Amino acid sequence: MAVDPRHLRPADLARLLNSTGQGTVIGERQLHRHRTRAGFRIGDGKSVDLLRYLAWLADEVHAPATPKDGAKDYAAHREAMREKAKLESESGRDIGALPSIENPARKAAAARSFQAFCESYFPEVFALRFSADHLKVIAKTEQAVLEGGLFALAMPRGSGKTTIAECACLWAILYGHREFVCLIGSDEQHASDMLESLKTELDTNELILADFPEVAFPIHCLDGIAHRANGQLYRGARTHIGWTAKEIILPTIPGSKASGAIIKVAGITGRIRGMKFKRPDGRAVRPSLVVLDDPQTDESARSLSQCQHREAILAGAVLGMAGPGKKIAGIMPCTVIRPGDMADRILDREVHPEWNGERTRMVYAFPTATKLWDEYAKYRADGLRAGHGLADATAFYLANRDAMDAGSAVAWTERFNHDEISAIQHAMNLKLQDEHAFWAEYQNEPLPEIGEEDGELSAEHIVAKLNGLEHRALPSGTDHLTAFIDVQQKALFYVVCAWSSDFTGWVVDYGTWPDQRRPYFTLRDLKHTMAAATKGAGLEGQIYAGLEAATKDLCGRRYRRDDGAEMSIERLLIDANWGQSTDVVYQFCRQSANAALLLPSHGRFVGAASMPFNEYKRKRGDRPGHNWRIPSVVGKRTVRHVLYDTNFWKSFIHARLGVAMGDPGCLSLWGHQPERHRLLAEHLTAEHRVRTEGRGRVVDEWRLRPERADNHWFDGVVGCAVAASILGVVLPGTDSQRVVGPKPRLKLSAMRTGH
Repeated sequence: MAVDPRHLRPADLARLLNSTGQGTVIGERQLHRHRTRAGFRIGDGKSVDLLRYLAWLADEVHAPATPKDGAKDYAAHREAMREKAKLESESGRDIGALPSIENPARKAAAARSFQAFCESYFPEVFALRFSADHLKVIAKTEQAVLEGGLFALAMPRGSGKTTIAECACLWAILYGHREFVCLIGSDEQHASDMLESLKTELDTNELILADFPEVAFPIHCLDGIAHRANGQLYRGARTHIGWTAKEIILPTIPGSKASGAIIKVAGITGRIRGMKFKRPDGRAVRPSLVVLDDPQTDESARSLSQCQHREAILAGAVLGMAGPGKKIAGIMPCTVIRPGDMADRILDREVHPEWNGERTRMVYAFPTATKLWDEYAKYRADGLRAGHGLADATAFYLANRDAMDAGSAVAWTERFNHDEISAIQHAMNLKLQDEHAFWAEYQNEPLPEIGEEDGELSAEHIVAKLNGLEHRALPSGTDHLTAFIDVQQKALFYVVCAWSSDFTGWVVDYGTWPDQRRPYFTLRDLKHTMAAATKGAGLEGQIYAGLEAATKDLCGRRYRRDDGAEMSIERLLIDANWGQSTDVVYQFCRQSANAALLLPSHGRFVGAASMPFNEYKRKRGDRPGHNWRIPSVVGKRTVRHVLYDTNFWKSFIHARLGVAMGDPGCLSLWGHQPERHRLLAEHLTAEHRVRTEGRGRVVDEWRLRPERADNHWFDGVVGCAVAASILGVVLPGTDSQRVVGPKPRLKLSAMRTGH
């Protein structure tokens, strides 16, 4: 006799399922736990498929079929078993009916209010009251998501900028404001970490599950097992949910505003162009919201060309992700690592007004009672050394709080630790702990970088040395004009410098042949090469043709001084050290129409253990100079050439760049715009010096920084200085073996006045 499963109690159903003899034991509590996922509620009869299955089981239990003879009965048995397996599979994969929305009013209130969404669904994350800066950032993020546009924000470390960006992603897709969000990090792993954070919220946040069951419930049904996503069903139809390490595809649920929304990840230097996704309905969609979380690294921030490369990616590949005729919305939480890095420039509304940069600080005004805070610093240091922690310092602060707080203004008054009294005490503790980190991480105003060695120059120092002259214009004090060409396989790098008789110098021109026609590039990514410009020529032919074109241009120019006098290049050195170029450089210098001006050059690394130039025994025909010499020549290389001490002359140029504007011996750059010379500054700071001692003397040995690729214009400026020395230019009072330049290291107190 068949039994209607709708009349059975849960315990009876459990026994009924266990009676099939398939080796699976299902208890009453387990049946209760899975009843919604199985697509029915006990006694209401809402799932026809499950009722058919249970009715079949009841018939099998109470009136088991007796095997009959013949293949026909066996085929029927196989069909019955297939039907059983199909029903079991479908009932296990179908998520069944969705739970109802727990709080429709709460959900509706946050639909157009990002602040309400953060406060309602992430109360533990945003436990403290928002500051005015938080509200400003939240309002601009809301505007970017709802109306489009770009927004870059820099907030103090620990203020929640990344969390706000992650919440913005969830808000945008849960309410259907954006159907395709792209997360971009400094690399793909960074972006994947953000994706994991979003997956955790969707899978574990009970408030999101309560009010967004159309999104969160199918995710919960996966039980953290990603491969279940492929076969998941809702009312017999696939949900097309995706749950991988590189993307989230929200379930396709009829009536859901988030149906089929996607979140993908990428690194900023990875594959971004052409990113798109084809929805189950066949419609192709492109990203409409991009979230860039700290898209630079410490290494890239210290490379001006890498900064520019990432800026170019932002302007091109990222902002063009939405496709033709569409504008993408973008949110970029970032950290300023060093002055002039990508984040610093993006936040600058003068440079990038389209990003609406917002730079917030932990402290907007420091206390005026500096003497009391100095005394506090002593209590703090003594307590930490003695193992007492901040107890003594906090007691001193509490006793003098009114005076010590005077004049201060902090952004977030609720932010301080359990062993502190106020936000300003917390901020001052961070400042005392590491002032450089405080200004960079909490004030978003990093201090200028000073190298470990005395006198180490930064790129910012160099680009600030502008003399206001026009490009290729000469000051009236110019006595000599020199040039240098650095030979590389892909291109020639040239520099032209003007000099007075006391070695005051002006960089008046620099560039490449062929011209790259863009302000930022590296040797590795050159788009216009000698090979392309000299089609069909071999390497030697390319170099020869390049030298011919470059020297014709440089030597044929006339440069005008302020007083109206015209000058031309008097001496042009050509690097003959690179690879296979030596012979072709000598050949060119011998055959060129400008042979009288040209001189092949060889830089020599003269370390502390090497013999200095002034100790070489002079031979007949040699012409010695200040750490250079032009030896007599015999044999096939009948063109005279110059050898020079690269370590000495690099220190010499470094010293000239460190001389203050207006002082004798200063080396400066043309123009009024520092950004014009960013790439030159990177070349000039591509090497660092290491002071070494040997043979009774101390020598600067210059070495390429590991994060820098190109130093070719540095070599060019050095070569121009050597050429000037050959022409008789002398730095007054210079020791023949040691160049002592100014030390631009500044005291910390001088960098930030008024704290």
